[in-house]
Amino acid sequence: MSCCHPPSCHADTKPKRDYLLIVSSSLILFFYTLTYVPIDILANAQWLGTFASAIHNLVNTMAWGVLLGIMFMGVIGRVPREFVISILGEKAGVKGILRASLAGVLLDLCSHGILMVGAKLYERGASTAQVMAFLISSPWNSFSFTLILWAMVGFKWMLTFLLLSMLIAIVSGLIFEQLEKRKVLPANPNRIDLPDNFDFFAASKEGIKSTKFDAIFFRDIVWNGLLDSRMVLRWIFFGVIIASLIRASLSPEMFQTWFGATLAGLGLTLLVATIMEVCSEGTLPVAADLLTRANAPGNSLTFLMAGVSTDYTEMMVLKETTKGWKIPLFLPLVTLPQILIIAIFLNSTV
Repeated sequence: MSCCHPPSCHADTKPKRDYLLIVSSSLILFFYTLTYVPIDILANAQWLGTFASAIHNLVNTMAWGVLLGIMFMGVIGRVPREFVISILGEKAGVKGILRASLAGVLLDLCSHGILMVGAKLYERGASTAQVMAFLISSPWNSFSFTLILWAMVGFKWMLTFLLLSMLIAIVSGLIFEQLEKRKVLPANPNRIDLPDNFDFFAASKEGIKSTKFDAIFFRDIVWNGLLDSRMVLRWIFFGVIIASLIRASLSPEMFQTWFGATLAGLGLTLLVATIMEVCSEGTLPVAADLLTRANAPGNSLTFLMAGVSTDYTEMMVLKETTKGWKIPLFLPLVTLPQILIIAIFLNSTV
């Protein structure tokens, strides 16, 4: 099951020097390493110590998701586009959107790892609506994350958040589909139609039979995954720097004091979710506090979902993936009204 199309073929191409990636990764490496230095530099500079500690914690939290994301990109890059379209569904409508939403929930990756997979799905021909539904449903709904959320807020609220987030993903996917049909948003130029006689299982069997699963195969998956993920990694690393600056400047106790189940509390929650760039796992403790301590379930859901809808890392990755600003700008326009309406309703029930 190997294939190579122009965007994924890296031979004979000389990548440009990415200064954002170089500078961000160098700063992260420096401050991450600094936390292991057995001297009192950080103890004598409290702000600097908090900044380095934030980088250390964020990197440790998101590392597994990023590594899995790189591996998934390498694997998807070797899967012919016909297979991707067949799995997600070729036809428009609820069925294809639902498949993409379920894939997002079942794929156990954090928001940063899922960005890589979403970008690759777009490249492999998934519709814009399917990619958006996939990204909206996935970031905090991974299997492991859902289990942790269950332990922190209880089964009832975990299930409520899970179902509501899937509802938002499906509705948003259908809206994006209509926007594309009406030419408000551009269609995916990578989109292909399946041959009439395409048989997924027969083609899969033939592809697996013709593939040699040796060291070279797995080396190519890792290498191509790294090459394809550079676009995403540059913004992830930049996001780590910004998030660490915010953590070093703002006290987390503010969340527990100011973000009650009021319109003002909801507005502040939305503001912080917008400016605070964290991995999906990083949102969980704050979201749990908003529910259990501030007694504001709507704020909790908003913090979990609005951070994804307004995430500048996601916006920039979508911009580079889709080669334009229209689709990323419509992400918050489509999702935020739904999130806020549901949040106001949830807050009114407490």
